[in-house]
Amino acid sequence: MILIDPPAVERWGRTWSHLASDTSFDELHEFALGAGVPARGFDRDHYDVPSEAYAAMLAAGAEPVTSRELVTRLRRAGLRRPKAATAD
Repeated sequence: MILIDPPAVERWGRTWSHLASDTSFDELHEFALGAGVPARGFDRDHYDVPSEAYAAMLAAGAEPVTSRELVTRLRRAGLRRPKAATAD
């Protein structure tokens, strides 16, 4: 299933959502390509999607979930790829 959380992350003068799959990366990439999400938006386990594209992702079939639910479902599916820890 394709998941999207509400736009909440502020960066580069825009607000962003995260688009992910709790099934496979192949499903995620196929959905993103079909929905016109640029490949450069992929970040480890999700695509960053600007708030102005949120409604289009829902119309294309993405399921709206909270940010917490999105991460929980990625973990359950074994698809979560967290940022590497940095050494201090």
